[in-house]
Amino acid sequence: MKWITREHAKVDRIACPWLIKNFVDKDAEFLFVPAHKVMEVAVEQNAIPFHVPDVELGHHGEECSFDAIVKKYGLDKKEPALAELAKIVRGADTPDRSLTPQSGGLVAVATGFSFISKNDYDNMAKQLYVYDALFAFCKADKKAASSRHWSIGSPMMASSFLPQEL
Repeated sequence: MKWITREHAKVDRIACPWLIKNFVDKDAEFLFVPAHKVMEVAVEQNAIPFHVPDVELGHHGEECSFDAIVKKYGLDKKEPALAELAKIVRGADTPDRSLTPQSGGLVAVATGFSFISKNDYDNMAKQLYVYDALFAFCKADKKAASSRHWSIGSPMMASSFLPQEL
């Protein structure tokens, strides 16, 4: 399936492809186009629009597109850590940067990647690892994660936090 959004992505327009690829459509193809062409190209390419005004998978009230995708596909029921990740993304993509302690940092990281990337596809490829790491953080036992005494084979091994196959 094809998915389409506005070009010049930073937070939500990169977080959503990570979410879609890992939990909705592992074969997803993403299109980044000028804002005024999103709906036209969506029709031409039979693509699902996200993070644009007046679409189902866009901002609604204080929630961002990541929230809309989580809700539409019931992903927080299948993977509860996505609710925490959605809150981090929401804080980074909406005016409420203080929503989580991680939100402000995510804005800075996403903006930095947008500066050093050739285009939206390069930006997305670089940033997907950020969302893997944030997802691992959201899944982690925070009390155990605060220990500085991790060992090989401990429950904190990264592979246990990566998204599972669809």
